Parts: sequence; C-alpha cells; structure tokens
Amino acid sequence: MAKVEPRNVAPLLQKIRNFLIGREMISALRFEDWLSNRTQPPPNLPDGSAHKLSANYYYTRDGRREVKHPTLIADVTSRKAIASPQSSSKELSAFKKLPTPGEIFKWD
Repeated sequence: MAKVEPRNVAPLLQKIRNFLIGREMISALRFEDWLSNRTQPPPNLPDGSAHKLSANYYYTRDGRREVKHPTLIADVTSRKAIASPQSSSKELSAFKKLPTPGEIFKWD
C-alpha cells in the first residue's frame, strides 16, 4: 500500500499556521500507514538467569519468603496482678489536684 498524505488543511492555511506558530507544525495524529504492522515475529532472545528454574537463585530474592509470624511483644495469655491502691496512695496524693494556670484577672 502506497503511503498517502494524511488529512490536513489547505496549503494556504498551512503557510499561515506555520507563520503564526513560528515553525513548521508536526501533527500528533497517528495514521495506519505510518505505524508498524501488528503481526510481529516473536523475539529470539538468549536464555537468561531465570531460564532453568532448578538452579535459579530467584528464591533468595522472593519477598514472600521474608514474611514471618509477628513477634510477640506482650504476653496476654496470663493475668497480671495490679498493685493495690493503698500501697501507692502517697505517690498519687501529690497529683490529685490538677494544676491551674494562675489567678484570673477580672476586667469588668
């Protein structure tokens, strides 16, 4: 199939358009005659490092093998005894009252 000129404006309008743009306009449209065929032959590539899976080192880079069970931070299976409030009442008595910012100035 011979390559034909795709649709465009009239030659006079092309010259005016190119003058106003300041350069020759290149169309961004894609036409079937300008594209390569869709049926390409399959590539003939050499074998790589992942060709034979029996001697492949991919398993060392696999992120799924790095997944482990979560680490145990606290043991929640046994109940812990809470200290009685009488033993630490002296420590808590100093902090029972919340601190205030100071005296309030009444301007009325």
